[in-house]
Amino acid sequence: MSFSAAWLTLREPYDLRARNSDVMDALLAAFDGRSSVAVADLACGTGSTLRALAPRLPARQSWRLFDNDLSLLARAPQSSPPDLNVTTVPVDLNRDLEAALDGPVDLVTTSALLDLVSEAWLERLAVEAAVRRLPVYAALSYDGRIEMTPADAADGAMVAAMNAHQRTDKGFGRALGPAAAKAAVERFERVGYSVVQGSSDWTFAPDDREIQNEILSGWAAAVREIGTVPLADVIEWLTRRRDLVAAGRSSIRVGHIDFFAAPAATR
Repeated sequence: MSFSAAWLTLREPYDLRARNSDVMDALLAAFDGRSSVAVADLACGTGSTLRALAPRLPARQSWRLFDNDLSLLARAPQSSPPDLNVTTVPVDLNRDLEAALDGPVDLVTTSALLDLVSEAWLERLAVEAAVRRLPVYAALSYDGRIEMTPADAADGAMVAAMNAHQRTDKGFGRALGPAAAKAAVERFERVGYSVVQGSSDWTFAPDDREIQNEILSGWAAAVREIGTVPLADVIEWLTRRRDLVAAGRSSIRVGHIDFFAAPAATR
């Protein structure tokens, strides 16, 4: 599954604001005093994780950015901070996760990925990271919580259908969807990691009209695809919610979880 560069650009400032500071502090503490760090960033998109972390990590950094979308990969180095060693690697992470973790790696990062992967793939990530004793920073995993203000009578049915869509195959097998973050923490703890976790919710105020409209349209499309809500009801719900956005009366919170998992010796 891939996302458009326009969507990733639109959401990046909200992602950056949402990233959990306690989780970030745990990551930075693990690399405090290090002169250099080599990072493998999985499903990098246009490089938002690099841009979020690079200013705060040791000065000497090398990044390998992995994604299956060549268009997104081509954009990533263009906006990366100067003086970084950045390499882009086209890869099918479902097939070649292990290869992405090989080589000189001190830290594995990913954002907005784990809710798209299967239970089996998540198990592979935890096991392969543990074998290599690699710390993992995973940000912005959707956890199923959505709050829309003011409320609409159809919100519950729409959110339930959207969450069902989140559990469909996104290219890694049946996706964990909203259960991913909890499952990931449990798996890393099972292989002996210490985990710091915290919420990283998107919060959209009434003035954030563009991203609210994009999200609402995306949710409606997902619900139509699932087919559990009548099409007329989906259209009417979307129209009412868009009217609230246009009137400057809509606020939305979308629940996400960040975590930093590290072997005991790395903490």
